[in-house]
Amino acid sequence: MTKNDNSIVLFHEKQIRRHWDENKELWYFSVVDVLKILTESKNPQVYWRVLKKRLFDEGSNETVTFCNGLKMKAKDGKMRMTDVADVQTLLRLIQSVPSPKAEPFKLWLAKVGYERIEEIEDPELAIDRVMQTYFKKGYSKDWINQRLKTIEIRKELTDEWQERGIKEGSEFAILTDEITKAWSGKSVKQYKIFKDLKKQNLRDNMTNLELILNMLAEATTIEISKEEQPKTFSESKAIAKKGGDTSGKARKDIEQKTGKSVLSSQKAKHLQNNKNKLSD
Repeated sequence: MTKNDNSIVLFHEKQIRRHWDENKELWYFSVVDVLKILTESKNPQVYWRVLKKRLFDEGSNETVTFCNGLKMKAKDGKMRMTDVADVQTLLRLIQSVPSPKAEPFKLWLAKVGYERIEEIEDPELAIDRVMQTYFKKGYSKDWINQRLKTIEIRKELTDEWQERGIKEGSEFAILTDEITKAWSGKSVKQYKIFKDLKKQNLRDNMTNLELILNMLAEATTIEISKEEQPKTFSESKAIAKKGGDTSGKARKDIEQKTGKSVLSSQKAKHLQNNKNKLSD
């Protein structure tokens, strides 16, 4: 079902046209290309029209609505409108495809759903599965332990923000960006571009030292927030900058003493292949 990077193999097929939306940070895939591979239909456009009608009849209007039109290069080399969908929408569509090739995806979705229910009942299972996932990806034990600590601190930070009335989603993202800019000198988006990342998790592509400094910035933000007890979003934003600045000073001090940048362009594939060089 998946490659070593835990991404779905189907969506890496060369025959499937795709488009990266930088603003939404989402991959969009041609629906007819996916259906052609799954069903081996000689006319996937017709198959898609029939499937759309069936989904409408079943009341799954929302799923079809999410399949927006986008211009993509056709076989004749011309840019033509075609329906596209993100991974979440495609997985929903796959559940409605009666094809042997779609069955492994359905079984995988059922397994993932069952595991999620288990994790709600017993959160420790989620931690164990995260560790096993990182091990399978090739990360070192030291890096994994560090990564799990960052997850713990992040949870404490978001709990603190929620207590201060910060809205999950856009406001969380703004404050996270503020912390990241203050300690690293780059916004989250700039940091991901620096590491040549798209949908991948930024922290999963950080070295040990980057993780430590990011964690220091968030831990400091938590302590300042608890002490100052901000009442407004603007106040929390100022605190996020203070927390990040503290770690930023540490970064600059390290860089001055080592003569090299703390920020690394290394990505997960480099970290996995250089387990003894995670802090380089």
